Amino acid sequence: MKKLSILFLLIFVSFSVNAQTAEELKKEQAPKKAKIAKLSGEVKALQAKIDALPGWRKGAFGTIGGSISGFNNWYSRSAPNASAGNIGITVNGFANLIEEDFFWRNSTAVNLGWVKLDVDGVSGDEGFDTATDIFTLSSLYGKRLNKKWAVSGLAEYRTTIIDNFNDPGYLDFGAGITWTPTNSLVVVMHPGNYNFVFSSGETVFESSLGAKIVADYTKKYGKLSVKSNLSVFQSYKTANLSNWTWTNSFGYTLWKGIGVGFELGLRNNKQEALNNAKITDANADFSSIDNKIQSYWLFGLSYAF
Repeated sequence: MKKLSILFLLIFVSFSVNAQTAEELKKEQAPKKAKIAKLSGEVKALQAKIDALPGWRKGAFGTIGGSISGFNNWYSRSAPNASAGNIGITVNGFANLIEEDFFWRNSTAVNLGWVKLDVDGVSGDEGFDTATDIFTLSSLYGKRLNKKWAVSGLAEYRTTIIDNFNDPGYLDFGAGITWTPTNSLVVVMHPGNYNFVFSSGETVFESSLGAKIVADYTKKYGKLSVKSNLSVFQSYKTANLSNWTWTNSFGYTLWKGIGVGFELGLRNNKQEALNNAKITDANADFSSIDNKIQSYWLFGLSYAF
């Protein structure tokens, strides 16, 4: 009994010492946390001043997504022996020259994807087919009127690079004004813009004069990189020649630039919808087609440069 009492006493003393030590450590930790928070705020303030300095700003981040699967004697499928694969790659980069009296902003966006379903005994499906194929390059120059407004000129080119390069291809040239309320947000408003559309053979694609609006938001929140771009062309000739594309990219860094990424793209283009409809219906026209919103998304590993 005496030994048991001594044992309980030792356990109680041990818990008391540990509790007291933990309490002391927490008291010692509190001012250090406060100091770290203060230093973190000072670092952010200094970074904001650095970002506001004239000169080049460059960066890029991208996402790679993929999966492979195989079926062997999987009898619940109509084709019990098959293999499947899916690969997707996106890259978003920018190089911006920011000066007190002018700016020159350049960006590129690439999204490539391939899929395949290879069924044993069926020939011709062994390779990968193109799923997503997007390439966009833009260059914006602005002469500042003040800190937020500038007279500007924009060149923007959009096409595919795996299949049917420049068929169609879209080249916008225009001028107007640009609003830059913050370092992260750029809004382009160009009432004078010509939308050149390149295509081969007898196609439905047609160039026209119109208005161009672009809104681009690029920001880094600690480990999170965000880029959203909306590009709109409104034709003065007819709404059938208008189009818009909206892409949103997110990358979260987990370790040494490696993390997870997600990209979502939406597009509305009636000329592309009619061109696709004519594959199966030669008599299709703008009034007969169902112009649905085009979309794609990709989730996978990301890397920030």
